Amino acid sequence: MTSKENKIRKPLGYVLFILSCIAWIVVLLLPFSNFSMAQIAGATTVLIVLAELLFLGSLALLGKTFWVRIKTFFIRR
Repeated sequence: MTSKENKIRKPLGYVLFILSCIAWIVVLLLPFSNFSMAQIAGATTVLIVLAELLFLGSLALLGKTFWVRIKTFFIRR
């Protein structure tokens, strides 16, 4: 892998991770919107799938060290 690819890979991984977090925040805010229950259910399903795919994409780009940092943030001994 060249350094040019690495310079693109890391920022793109962080962008995907941030977009994943934003998708989860939108999922939490959807019940307080003025949409119908069916629209909220559909949007929630789409956003959860999208958030997970973005998260997995960010892990693929950022690697194991990023995954370990996330795990240590949530699992403290």
